Amino acid sequence: MKDLYALFRHSLAGLRMLLAATVVCGVAYPLLVTGVAQVVFPWQADGSLVTEGGEHADSADEAVGASLIGQLTESDGLFHPRPSAAGDGYDLLSTYGSNHGPESAELVEAIEERRSEVAAREGVEPAQVPVDALTASGSGIDPHISEAYADLQVSRVAASTGLSEDEIRRLVLAHTEGRTWGVLGETRVNVLRLNIDVLAASGGGAG
Repeated sequence: MKDLYALFRHSLAGLRMLLAATVVCGVAYPLLVTGVAQVVFPWQADGSLVTEGGEHADSADEAVGASLIGQLTESDGLFHPRPSAAGDGYDLLSTYGSNHGPESAELVEAIEERRSEVAAREGVEPAQVPVDALTASGSGIDPHISEAYADLQVSRVAASTGLSEDEIRRLVLAHTEGRTWGVLGETRVNVLRLNIDVLAASGGGAG
């Protein structure tokens, strides 16, 4: 009987701990973090949505995208993002990389195909194609490209939009972001924000 009572008492204590942890970690903490984020960083907390004019969107109805999420485009008059292995490409319901190792024959084949496609599209030698134009990100929805990949696309975008290469480079520079906290990662270019400004500068006539 004593053992049964001890078992009941320990089980009750465990249940109390479970309920307390559920309330604190599953309810109170998320509400606190959400509340603080909405007050301190409301735009970021709501998804970093961007309007057609490049401003912060107040709702999903007026948004054309999120600055944290890439978008596919095949237009010659716009900058292309890096490849995506997320679903059919930049699928928010299937965010992942290819998960292929460096010795994967499938990955090597995909890289070589992309290298040939990008080189032909941009009119350069295959050796000039930067690595982020060949490989997908770990999430598959990376909104950024390297400065090298952006620079590679300047001539094509300028020719298609009728804008000068100098003007396109100024737009690229305006959307080039530095390293996170000054030390993490590399400088990169936000493709969505850049393309919004390209469309605005060209009168929306990107080919």
